[in-house]
Amino acid sequence: MEIFHLTLSQMLNMFLLVLVGFILRKCKILPENAGTTMSRLETYCFVPMLYLSTQMTQCTVESFTKNYTLILYGFVSILAAVLLAYPVSRLFVRNSSASPEASYQREIYKYAIALGNHGFMGNFIILGVFGQEGLYKYLLFTFCLTIASSSWGLYVLIPKDQNSSIWQKLRKGLLTPPLIAMVAGMILGLLDLGQYAPAFVTNALSSAGACMGPLAMVLAGFVIGGYDLKELLTNKKVYIASALRLIVIPSVLMLILHALGTPKEIMTPALIGFAVPLGLNTIVYPAAYGGDTKTGASMAMISTTLSVITIPLMYLLFIVLL
Repeated sequence: MEIFHLTLSQMLNMFLLVLVGFILRKCKILPENAGTTMSRLETYCFVPMLYLSTQMTQCTVESFTKNYTLILYGFVSILAAVLLAYPVSRLFVRNSSASPEASYQREIYKYAIALGNHGFMGNFIILGVFGQEGLYKYLLFTFCLTIASSSWGLYVLIPKDQNSSIWQKLRKGLLTPPLIAMVAGMILGLLDLGQYAPAFVTNALSSAGACMGPLAMVLAGFVIGGYDLKELLTNKKVYIASALRLIVIPSVLMLILHALGTPKEIMTPALIGFAVPLGLNTIVYPAAYGGDTKTGASMAMISTTLSVITIPLMYLLFIVLL
């Protein structure tokens, strides 16, 4: 129950930071391109430094041997989620051949069903509640989720008329700084080379990594603040997608894992990884390649707001009481 209260506190903390970002955008305290700057800071600085710091200090041969099954659970989970996303997305957009816009809308829902904001938001929740050791286990579980987001997710969310060099884009997606930092950190940890890093280096990595979560939440609020709230709140399909993302899919996953006798050490990162709200990639990728961002913004705002309540309740139900 103490961890449940910590989770609730962390979600309220998250919501407050999202509200700060929203106010900064609406009051025009920051320039319009501040979202791009914050996103690049996250991608090229804070997230890689967090991953590198966590893996090089936590990923020992002993800890990896003990927890490597988390990667397998994550692989099976995301594979099932991607396969599920194809038929379910058809229920949201039945006639995708009617227009290019309808076809692209189905792709957005397809991504939303398979993947949530397991990176920025999941890291923020886990780090605040369970610390570095918990984050290490969470990163192992979400390793395949991160790869799927950078490869399959990129393929799905790029408008199809711009897919002439899709394999080049997929390779670029798999060579992102966070993934490179994670693998590098794992290698350094497994070879026990992290101990030779000077204290000021490890302290700098840890301090920079701690900035990842707060900045990510401010970024989410800043992006949402660029849209008209009334328009974002009137999309009924987004509420259904949010319910699937926040309640139905993680509930089914938890029941399956419980029936298989899965330890709570695995169920906890699995729950957070799949109970997080719909991510910002449904805004970022379409914006970068000229696709529609309104649906993604609606998904991010509605699901993020609801997750303040649903994530603590899901944790209470499936981890504390189950």
